[in-house]
Amino acid sequence: MSGMRMGFEMRTDMRQVMGLAPRMIQSMEILQLPVMALQEKIQTELQENPFLELREAQPEAPSEAGVAESAPAPEAVAEFNPDAPIKHDETGDLEFARMDEINRDWEDHFNEEHRPSRGSLEELSDKKLDAMSNIASAPLSLQEHLTEQLPYQELTPDEFELAEFVISHLDDNGYLLAHDPDKKKVSPITVDDIIRTFPKPVTAMDVADAIIVVQSLDPAGVGARDTKECLLLQVNQETPHADLVRSLIREHLEDVAHNRLPVIQKKTRADLATITEAIEELKRLDPKPGARFAPDNTQYVVPDIVVERNDDDEFDIRLTDDWTPTVRISKRYVELAKDKSYDPKTRDFLRQKFQSANWLIDAIEQRRNTLIKVTRAIINHQRAFLDKGPDFIQPLKMEQIADQVKVHVTTVSRAVDDKWVQTPRGVFPLKRFFGGGTTNKNTGENVAWETIKQKLLEIIAAEDKAKPLSDEDIVDRFEKGGLKIARRTVTKYREALKIPSSRQRKDWTLNGT
Repeated sequence: MSGMRMGFEMRTDMRQVMGLAPRMIQSMEILQLPVMALQEKIQTELQENPFLELREAQPEAPSEAGVAESAPAPEAVAEFNPDAPIKHDETGDLEFARMDEINRDWEDHFNEEHRPSRGSLEELSDKKLDAMSNIASAPLSLQEHLTEQLPYQELTPDEFELAEFVISHLDDNGYLLAHDPDKKKVSPITVDDIIRTFPKPVTAMDVADAIIVVQSLDPAGVGARDTKECLLLQVNQETPHADLVRSLIREHLEDVAHNRLPVIQKKTRADLATITEAIEELKRLDPKPGARFAPDNTQYVVPDIVVERNDDDEFDIRLTDDWTPTVRISKRYVELAKDKSYDPKTRDFLRQKFQSANWLIDAIEQRRNTLIKVTRAIINHQRAFLDKGPDFIQPLKMEQIADQVKVHVTTVSRAVDDKWVQTPRGVFPLKRFFGGGTTNKNTGENVAWETIKQKLLEIIAAEDKAKPLSDEDIVDRFEKGGLKIARRTVTKYREALKIPSSRQRKDWTLNGT
């Protein structure tokens, strides 16, 4: 008997967990969305759920003082606790009772004259289309840019067609390379490859001439089969130290990369000053001449949160959801759903849509409250960062914020994921304020790893370029300042900051070398 009861209880618990999952999943998804993705989500839900409609007036962006008043939910939203159990109604009676409550309590808030009309929404859509039509046309692709130059090359129709065919085989960087995505292999396109794939009979000489034509076009360096050829195509007699630059490209690229100037000097018999000047000319060449024509995939950051200093020298926090559609439950569909003449299937559909609409509204408000609370806790901990600058960032773990806000650490992780905050010190990802650190043995202060990186930059910037500091030397510098840092940590941070090794940083032209 007890076994049967235990089995029944387990089945009940499982049913409850399964019933809770959709609401919890939606809450987590909404919390994790950055503001632009949230806007898209709401627009989609407005199209798919008849119980949702737009509020006509956009409220001011919620702040700590006004977040509760700006809630779009039909009733007060409970304190957000993602770990708390959520009640599930299997019969649907609670949902329909909630509709009746909404109809009684919201009579003054659902007047027909205040509901946006379809015409107003269409007008808004037309404005967006007009704005899109005024966007500047996309820039020319590399292939288009090169093809436009062909008519000026005095080519026969067949030569023009073959040159155009060669251009079509250039990759995004301007190289004649074939990329095999399956094998993750890159190999030069050969003359034989072009002869085999060109729709007309051509000779090797024809193809070679076509490649020369393409390589003569702007930008210089296109049509190359490898990096050396690309760089050599960009060197002409007007290039300072042209012969030496060509020698560096053909024979000494690895020596240049590792700053082995004495080796270059011994083999070329040029003086260090001339070698240095030739290397500077080499650095001006573009190893990816076609990349400048690639589509601009720049992603602009839209802050989710704004932190501003007020007159009391404290910080106010507000969300940047001014343009996020504000939704509410549609009175019209609430009235329709109350009609008990519908068949059970229709009635269940209406119940599910109403439930989903409420879940969305609650989840949006939960997101607002959580972002405000988490950001406030972060700002309180990182006050020195805002007052004095990035060098004063403090070690901070998500567990600390979770304990302070009284939510699970995964909630904090979702709240800060892909979110940006605008501060008096600039715009930063919220994750920027988290990180470990070490302790200064001289002062007893906690020092964040981000601060260590800044100090590393300062140490290297102040070093003697004739005798650059090794990673071990940098460890000693940190040790003298009270910071015990492992050499592998210094190496890791140096490489992450794209700082060359001591040998590569050495200036061989300075006295005493």
